[in-house]
Amino acid sequence: MQLEVLQRKENPLLKRVEVTFKATHKAEPTPTRDALRAFLAKELKATKDIVVIDYQASTFGRYETVGAAKVYKTKEEALAVERKHILVRNKLIEPEVKEKEAPKPEKPAPVPRAEKAERPAAPPKAEAPKAEAKPEAKPEKGAPKEEKKPATKDEKKPAEKKEEKKEEKKAEKKPEGKKKEAK
Repeated sequence: MQLEVLQRKENPLLKRVEVTFKATHKAEPTPTRDALRAFLAKELKATKDIVVIDYQASTFGRYETVGAAKVYKTKEEALAVERKHILVRNKLIEPEVKEKEAPKPEKPAPVPRAEKAERPAAPPKAEAPKAEAKPEAKPEKGAPKEEKKPATKDEKKPAEKKEEKKEEKKAEKKPEGKKKEAK
């Protein structure tokens, strides 16, 4: 692997040297961040622990890796200035491992709204097994519908009230000329 320093800039305020580089690696895989740090340290006459690589990128089909690095005066200055995730990538500090919390009890699944509207039905009654039932004959379209006795308000269930309202709306929407009266 060959390493070429493309640009070198002194930054006295942050006590570091900022470098852009190009590494040529024919017949080799893309070098690791650790290997690049070692080569940069050797090239810039510094120790590996004060070299921080910001980024490295290689292009598909080429044998080149381009990147940027910073060389600090001391490791303490690097730790004070650099962001934590960059320090972790360069293995200058260990990643913080979050402690696992105790598992929280799971909440019961929400009940769909359609089931909430209905009242719980009485427990099913024990029924004798039925023989195969024949399908009921469907009433013909021309046959008049049987009218139910109107129940008192106390006897009506919410489901029946809804059906009754739907029927009233249908009756209101039909023009009077088309209404058929059952006789």
